[in-house]
Amino acid sequence: MSWIKQRKLPAVEAIRYQGFPCNSLPNLWNAFHSSYNTAANRLVQLSILDDVPCLAPRPWVSFSMLEMSEVLKACSNVSAPGPDHITWCYLKSILVDGICASGILSLANSCITLQHWPQHFKESVSVIISKPGKPAYDTSKAF
Repeated sequence: MSWIKQRKLPAVEAIRYQGFPCNSLPNLWNAFHSSYNTAANRLVQLSILDDVPCLAPRPWVSFSMLEMSEVLKACSNVSAPGPDHITWCYLKSILVDGICASGILSLANSCITLQHWPQHFKESVSVIISKPGKPAYDTSKAF
């Protein structure tokens, strides 16, 4: 499987945050989170929400077979798979079979009905891609 082979990475400096290199995943997470979510710790005047009317919750509509097939058509056949190693192309070929498609649709609709989305459905693999033409790649904003 070509997407799991070891990749030769270009030589770059470690991303630095607050003057220190991010040599661990928690430090790297903190650097990117604080760079891209800078408004997270700002004070907010919550009293502006007092005037917003409270609306009744609406029920969630189940997924349809047409909706599922249309969404899958838009997914790239060449994107890298997630932690389960299942590609969109493979999933599309499985869903050609009506029994498999209805089983997966039933699974998705059951998650909505039970109001539970399993943890392994929430996992993904993210790849940080450097922006071309940056003078240095030691800051999180360069990616």
